[in-house]
Amino acid sequence: MAHDATALGAGLTPGLRGIGSDWAGDKQTFHVPWGKAMMWIFLLSDTFIFTCFLTGYMHVRASTRIPWPNPSEVFALSFGGEPIPLILIAIMTFILITSSGTMAMAVNMGYRGHRAKTASLMLMTAALGAMFVGMQAFEWTKLIIDEGVRPWSNPMGAPQFGAVFFMITGFHGLHVSIGVIYLTTVAMKVLRGDYKKRGYEIVEITGLYWHFVDLVWVFIFAFFYLW
Repeated sequence: MAHDATALGAGLTPGLRGIGSDWAGDKQTFHVPWGKAMMWIFLLSDTFIFTCFLTGYMHVRASTRIPWPNPSEVFALSFGGEPIPLILIAIMTFILITSSGTMAMAVNMGYRGHRAKTASLMLMTAALGAMFVGMQAFEWTKLIIDEGVRPWSNPMGAPQFGAVFFMITGFHGLHVSIGVIYLTTVAMKVLRGDYKKRGYEIVEITGLYWHFVDLVWVFIFAFFYLW
């Protein structure tokens, strides 16, 4: 009995009563801050949604009997000469990858306590995100007005193309837009000194969201534009 008591440790109650006691005492199993844990749970749920979207897209594209439009031709831009395939998409991808770098540096500066540098890097990340959204708006405008693509029809081939394109890129663009607002809000609060006493963990939590948005775009780029 003495050995059992020692094994249980001081202050621990065995059996079901012990579980109830721990639950009532709000014991923390994993030493992860609640803000970070909730962000991870949100990102996990979002992963399921994007996975369903991309899986549905692959199924639709593989099963349709009408020829699927060639992305290299659909998303080509001409600057007075021959159209350059996927040039706008390549620039958009470069911008998001660069924004991941500035966000990582913002987290680093935050934990070092450099308030001004942290806020500046976060605002730079938000600006890059806004540029991405602006380019996506240009891409949508070109497809809708110049090419006549609609969610229910597509003059260039399979009608499902417009539906999956606007759904997937629109949902991702919404995430980027929310991220820009989120980054800007946190950056202004960092610059104001709201987190000076509590620490800059919120910067890392914001970074988790932004890196997730960037990672999702890599999959969209690979499956939608390169396939």
